[in-house]
Amino acid sequence: MVAQLPLDDNGDKIVRIGHSPDPDDAFMFHAMTTGAFPTPGYNFVHELQDIETLNHRAMNSELEVSAVSIHAFPEISKDYSLMNCGASMGEGYGPMVVSLPNTSSDEVRSSTIAVPGLKTSAYLGLRLAWGDCDIAVVPFDEIIPRILDGTYKSGLIIHEGQLTYVDNDLQVHIDLGVWWNERTGGWPMPLGGNVVRRDLGQQVMEDITKYTKMSIEFALQSPDEALQFAKKWGRGIDDDTNRKFVGMYVNDRTIDYEDEGRASVRQFIREGQELGLIQSDFNSESMSFIGSGE
Repeated sequence: MVAQLPLDDNGDKIVRIGHSPDPDDAFMFHAMTTGAFPTPGYNFVHELQDIETLNHRAMNSELEVSAVSIHAFPEISKDYSLMNCGASMGEGYGPMVVSLPNTSSDEVRSSTIAVPGLKTSAYLGLRLAWGDCDIAVVPFDEIIPRILDGTYKSGLIIHEGQLTYVDNDLQVHIDLGVWWNERTGGWPMPLGGNVVRRDLGQQVMEDITKYTKMSIEFALQSPDEALQFAKKWGRGIDDDTNRKFVGMYVNDRTIDYEDEGRASVRQFIREGQELGLIQSDFNSESMSFIGSGE
């Protein structure tokens, strides 16, 4: 049975989009949630929450559209499909384990590492690279402060922390995007994706995916307003850092995963299954990407 969406005063379907409070997601969804271009029949509204909360909300099928971690996708795949647009992929860069200077990697690996969530792709990448680690789950925007105040010796940083860590002279022990890129022969590291709920029906899923892609393309072609909007979610970053961070994670790959990106997602999931962190009965080869033509 196809789910019926609530209607606004104009009779348009209200579609809730959940995304992280970080600049790249805000940038890509800016146009479609502010009416920058027509979306006949649809009224898109955004809800901002951290990625771990969005992962868990998706497990309850709460939102029509959501950004989620690729690590979490198999667990929600009965209720959601991945769009072929909206990917956050590290093209030779990604989440990092950092510490105060003059800390050895042995010290880091033998101590508790602050991580942003057990369902994040960053955590799966850490486990693939370093195996079993002693970890503590800490909100992503508190990880660097907790390293600086000595609560944790090291932390796994995501979002704009991948750029701002240098302001605190932190030492990088592993960049998981570099690690994944080198071990896969150049593939980007899968981090986040956009999903759309299956019970909306194929046509609505395709419509929403089309407008999401248009929103990304609109922002990339006319970036200034979207960058100013995105900066609100950068926790005090300056214009140059904002632009650089958005450029890292909103690009041609965000418009279309392309064959290499889709292959990387499937490989990432398979390795997570081999590690026992992703359910073994999920078939990554048969997964579809709405809008890819596969």
